[in-house]
Amino acid sequence: MSNRIDVKKTYKLFINGVFPRTESGRTYEVKSAKGSFIANPCLASRKDLKDAVVAARAAHHGWNKATAYNKGQILYRLAEMLEGRRAQFVDEIIAVTGATKAKAEKEVSESVDRLVWYAGWSDKISSLSGALNPVAGPYYNFTIPESMGVVAAIAPETPSLLGLIDVIAPIIVSGNTLVVLASSKAPLSAMSFAEVIATSDVPAGVINILTGMKDEIAPWMASHMDIDGFDITGLATKKHAEIRASGAENLKRIFAFKSHDPARILAFMEAKTVWHPIGL
Repeated sequence: MSNRIDVKKTYKLFINGVFPRTESGRTYEVKSAKGSFIANPCLASRKDLKDAVVAARAAHHGWNKATAYNKGQILYRLAEMLEGRRAQFVDEIIAVTGATKAKAEKEVSESVDRLVWYAGWSDKISSLSGALNPVAGPYYNFTIPESMGVVAAIAPETPSLLGLIDVIAPIIVSGNTLVVLASSKAPLSAMSFAEVIATSDVPAGVINILTGMKDEIAPWMASHMDIDGFDITGLATKKHAEIRASGAENLKRIFAFKSHDPARILAFMEAKTVWHPIGL
């Protein structure tokens, strides 16, 4: 008979590559599908969001200047590390959602595959949307896609892991940096994935993960003047109009997506035009 004490895991925020507690000191309960207590994740505050945006802004220049090949390799490394911790993620999905083992295994497999898929787009997206434009004069005129800057996102409630990956991967593969709010009901996968990020090659500040309530944090994200884009895929449709209105003041680009495809990458990119003289 074991006399060991059940050591509960402490779930914190993930900001600038480290795991701080929320400055508000607030938490909320996450229970299993059977109603038993699992964890007390943080209820992120407006100050936590501000800190995450500051970290994302500071990290943007370096991440944007990384080569497409390098960004792709880093995403692929995330897939490798997620695969290596498969059992942990399967157990967490089962515990929180009550999913069968087969369904949880499928979600983890699809999450790994999705990271690999987006990694493959890293050095191809410019070929898809770039152009050599015809001009009247001795010049070359190129259009190339560039990252927008700092993007916020609301991850879907379910699937908690795959939904998170579908938000993270297309935003960062293009050179943007990210502040994402994890699933409120099932945040365990997100915070465990933060541990994967922290031990990977992703530079500090590129991905920042908050936990808390959508209705509280989403309006703060929408009105934040240093957030350039907002993925509201995980937000209820009835909230979209309010969020779009709040984001209009700084012309924030706001999208909601129903599928994963290259359009999710291009949504938070801008077209840059370059002129170059033709040599003799």
